[in-house]
Amino acid sequence: MIRKTRIVTGVIAAIALRIIVPLSAAAQVNKSMVRMGSSDVQSFDKEWLFMRYGLQPDGSRVEEPKDLESITYSDANWQRLDLPHDWAITGPFRIDLAGETGKLPWKGIGWYRKHFVVPSEDAGKKIFIDFDGAMANAEIWLNGKYVGTWPYGYSSFRMDLSPFVLIGKENVIAVKLNTEKWDSRWYPGAGIYRHTWLVKTDPVHVAHWGTTITTPEVTDHSAIVKVKVKVDNQQNNTVKADVQTVIYEFAENKTLGSKVAALKPLSITLEAGASAELEAQVNLNNPKRWDLEKPNLYVAQTIISVNGKLTDTYSTSFGVRTIQFTARDGFLLNGKRVQIQGTCNHHDLGALGAAINTSALRRQLVILKNMGCNSLRTSHNPPAPELLELADEMGFLVWDEAFDCWKRGKKKNDYNKLFDQWHEKDLNALVQRDRNHPSVFIWSIGNEVMDQRDVALTKHLVDIVHREDPTRPVSNGYNDPDGGRESGAVVALDIMGVNYFFNQQPKWDADLRYAKKPTIGSETSSCVSSRGEYFFGKEYKNWQITSYDSAKPGWGCSPDEQFRTNAKYPHLLGEYVWTGFDYLGEPTPYGSDETNLLNFRNDPSKKEELKKKLEEMQKSNPPSRSSYFGIVDLAGFPKDRYYLYQSHWRPDYPMAHILPHWNWNERIDSITPVHVYTSGDEAELFLNGKSLGRKSKKENQDFRLVWNDVKYNPGELKVVTYKNGKKWATDVVKTTGEPAKLALSSNRKQIANDGQDLAFITLQVQDKNGLTVPRTQPEIHFEIEGPGEIVGTDNGDATSFESFQSPNKHAFNGMALVIVKAKPGLKGNIVVKASSNNLTSSRANVVVQ
Repeated sequence: MIRKTRIVTGVIAAIALRIIVPLSAAAQVNKSMVRMGSSDVQSFDKEWLFMRYGLQPDGSRVEEPKDLESITYSDANWQRLDLPHDWAITGPFRIDLAGETGKLPWKGIGWYRKHFVVPSEDAGKKIFIDFDGAMANAEIWLNGKYVGTWPYGYSSFRMDLSPFVLIGKENVIAVKLNTEKWDSRWYPGAGIYRHTWLVKTDPVHVAHWGTTITTPEVTDHSAIVKVKVKVDNQQNNTVKADVQTVIYEFAENKTLGSKVAALKPLSITLEAGASAELEAQVNLNNPKRWDLEKPNLYVAQTIISVNGKLTDTYSTSFGVRTIQFTARDGFLLNGKRVQIQGTCNHHDLGALGAAINTSALRRQLVILKNMGCNSLRTSHNPPAPELLELADEMGFLVWDEAFDCWKRGKKKNDYNKLFDQWHEKDLNALVQRDRNHPSVFIWSIGNEVMDQRDVALTKHLVDIVHREDPTRPVSNGYNDPDGGRESGAVVALDIMGVNYFFNQQPKWDADLRYAKKPTIGSETSSCVSSRGEYFFGKEYKNWQITSYDSAKPGWGCSPDEQFRTNAKYPHLLGEYVWTGFDYLGEPTPYGSDETNLLNFRNDPSKKEELKKKLEEMQKSNPPSRSSYFGIVDLAGFPKDRYYLYQSHWRPDYPMAHILPHWNWNERIDSITPVHVYTSGDEAELFLNGKSLGRKSKKENQDFRLVWNDVKYNPGELKVVTYKNGKKWATDVVKTTGEPAKLALSSNRKQIANDGQDLAFITLQVQDKNGLTVPRTQPEIHFEIEGPGEIVGTDNGDATSFESFQSPNKHAFNGMALVIVKAKPGLKGNIVVKASSNNLTSSRANVVVQ
């Protein structure tokens, strides 16, 4: 019998979604909630004022005036805007700035002010402001009085405005952010780049992130649902509070569905200023489990009453599921083995920068899910809440990560400056905010930290997370896995996370300390490529990288090699590829980020070799401003590698993909290798109807089929693939004609008129027959008519210095992107037009509802 190490069972989750909440069984008052938590919450994103001081986009400097926090300071000439806001994404790109942070002028001092009135009927209430994230070193004032600070730009946090609020009068909140005191290895963005919320409660209410829901026992017929509620009494006298929680199905239209269970009412006496936790449980009959195919959700609605008066209604949505991690049988979701097919992703949204947008994030996740991705690693910081909401809804597992460094920094002013004072607060914020999400299944305390051999510090951080959530395992991403294991630091972890270096896996599987510890590829491959670029006999050229999917940095490997590693060690939980999408910054190998040296901390020869390459790169000052790691480019266009992962991760999906394109008139009769990615096991290649041979895969060895001796001749290249001897899928690439026209296609036919919903419209440069013409880069002009506006353009070219806000964009290998939104409150038809010299223009329609 195989022994299984059981790490975690049944967890449930909180998400922030729009629901209609009956405030009490008696009153049946419907009130729309804009997110999870207390019912009296409103978006606080509109009508802010902004001014930038310190370092300016052009490199000059403007010093801060005094009294910017004062209620009487004149801000009439400040920029008016709505949040979320990233002040750096407008650029301009500057060749003198660091490629590792996107060559964008993100360092500066930003001030935000907002004037608002709290109506007189809110007298006696507690007034809070919640920040989902503010980059970085946030300091907050209300009416000139200092409220507080939270320096880590990725953390969500709450500030109590109650002591400083003027009821029935104008209030002025002021927020100072300072990114000059923050260093990063990637583009972090700058500003209040996530949502803000104004929350009003009675003094007796559910505490911030005050519910914890678990399911310790789950069967097909029943589930025990435990609900722990923390209640705050923030008034000046002792009270007796009554607490009850009712559970509903979470309906498809994001409203409360059928009532399925009610927990026993509880009462508690709270002294003035005190807090207390209550716990109750109920049996849920025939639970609908949350899983990757059917991510079913429930809503727990907690009602607080004092002397029969309703004081708070707090909603938490969750999912019923079990998770189990074993060292030999892998990861089990609801008792079934699931191989982790994950990607690492930074938080920026390409042309939109770091400012969170749910439409953009959903588009990314749809693209990844179609590839076969089932898990996301939040590299290397707490994500926006919306990522977890979408993961809950769409059926993704999430590796939720806290830090990129601990006490020892990788950059002068990174988290090492905050660690001693803030690490526990930031870890608490992460776990308390996210511990109820069913999508979250692993906590990560760090990525490739310099202190990864520190036994005591590792245990200290793990203990903090376990204290806040004992139901999920804790891991850490090791780029020195041998060192971490040899030191014994890994003993404290529930799961071993390995970044790249798997050579000694058998040794550690035999070590008694780790024989029962599950292991996962927390970061893998690091293959690099440029969409649509193919080089013969070389991998790097003109600041681009071949798309034959063979190039990688010294620590990385091809996707195929990682697939072989996973097959060699089938007990591994799976992998997180670096990365799902290209991202701003870190343009390896055309960068000069000295932190790359960290990957060879125990290999002096490799470290010295890389150091020389980095020194040479610094002298050449490359123009690259975004990464090449992505399986999908910065504009959201899949690279060839996308289909390699799809072929392996979706083995039952009939697909075939040929590369390269077939426009090589300068290579007639020259050897032009052809690769085929397919979920089939055999393939036959044809050039202009003539067979070039049939090839088959060796199981667990071959993940692409290659014809290395193809001589280029224009025409049609076709592949017919087979599986188990039967025809499976085909693909065709053809030599195109000259560019003749433009074609636009939108991912959305309709969008909402809230000013946030987006449509992503793809442009293709086509010949007269409608074939996309590769190796063509005409300048495109975009314009818009109707109740909408262009918010961004992109082309996926890591060397493009054209502004993301410009309506003019050169196509990159035949493609470009324009992003549009509706003007708030307006309806009608948006018409997007694309034009270019000597090419027939194109139009796309989007309906605004």
